[in-house]
Formats: sequence, structure tokens, C-alpha cells
Amino acid sequence: MPYCYILLCSDNSYYVGVADDPERRLAEHSEGKGAVWTSLRLPVELVWAQEYASLSDARSREIQLKSWSRKKKEALIAGSLRLRSG
Repeated sequence: MPYCYILLCSDNSYYVGVADDPERRLAEHSEGKGAVWTSLRLPVELVWAQEYASLSDARSREIQLKSWSRKKKEALIAGSLRLRSG
């Protein structure tokens, strides 16, 4: 199942992505593979992930989260903001 995930980067920025296995993808990011953004901001930490029924649902959430303010992302990460599925 696909996941949408958020990483906290060493410069305190957030990176939002999609992966089938967020822990494996975290390891790839940590090795500097994949996104240029994260490779320039190591180390990174997985701070949030949510599973979705389809890749298109996960990608839609990724697009949505990328448009959110830092404050709103932090509320989601802290658990004080709930997302509706799908």
C-alpha cells in the first residue's frame, strides 16, 4: 500500500513524498538517493506517514500537503489536525 510521508530535514524544513515503504524510503533519503532537496539537508527524520488505498490517493495528499503552511503541517505531525481519507 502506498503512503504519503513527511520528513524533517536538518535545516528544519519539511519534505513531503510518497512511497510504498516509508522506512525504506527514509533509508534511501539518508543515503542521499532520490530527492536533491533531502540530499542537501541531511540528516532527515521521518515525522509523519499515512497509508492510502491507492497511489493516486497518496499522490493527491502529497500535492495537498505541499501547499500547506508550516504551521498546518506541524499540527498534522503533532496529531492535533486530522485528515479525511481519500
